[in-house]
Amino acid sequence: MDFVLPSRPVTLSLVSGKGHYESIIQPLGQARRSVWIATANLKELLVADERLRPGRSRTRAKRSYRSVLEVFDELAERGVELRILHARLPSQAFRDALDRHPRLWKGGLALRMCPRVHLKTVIIDGTRMYLGSANWTGAGLGAKGEHRRNFELGVITEDERWLDAVQGLFDHVWRGGPCAACRLRKECEAPLDLCNKNDSVL
Repeated sequence: MDFVLPSRPVTLSLVSGKGHYESIIQPLGQARRSVWIATANLKELLVADERLRPGRSRTRAKRSYRSVLEVFDELAERGVELRILHARLPSQAFRDALDRHPRLWKGGLALRMCPRVHLKTVIIDGTRMYLGSANWTGAGLGAKGEHRRNFELGVITEDERWLDAVQGLFDHVWRGGPCAACRLRKECEAPLDLCNKNDSVL
């Protein structure tokens, strides 16, 4: 799918550094229908535990944080569709955390791997989209400390034409549309056009 959309006014918010966390991760838990993520690099991500109430014990810093997969598990329980399209094997920490959430690995979180995926996007409910340089990692999404974050830039938009174009490309890759003609097919462990739609590919 090659395209250049016609020029026209589009409302965008530019985000950098911790702005990624505030614009992507914080709204994630409010998703009602779907969360689609594309990333070249997929790692475990610790996020602030928004369930903690003022006055509740925070004697250890780690108690204030939890795996984003716990958030995904809550979304899956509510019937939110969760898809992650990634380029390489997720980090061991991500896989270990996933093992602790049977609802996710039994189908609540769909994972598909394609070595040519290099786009980075997060689309929430088909109405809000991040598009930029950040991978799904703590350093990329501003979840790390100030002096441990990558230098990333991206935009947030609710523009319907942009959303349609990016979701169309995402779904085309997800369903294995480019697989038959792909020059990397012989090296690909699990071509997406051969995957059952309910299968997850780590």
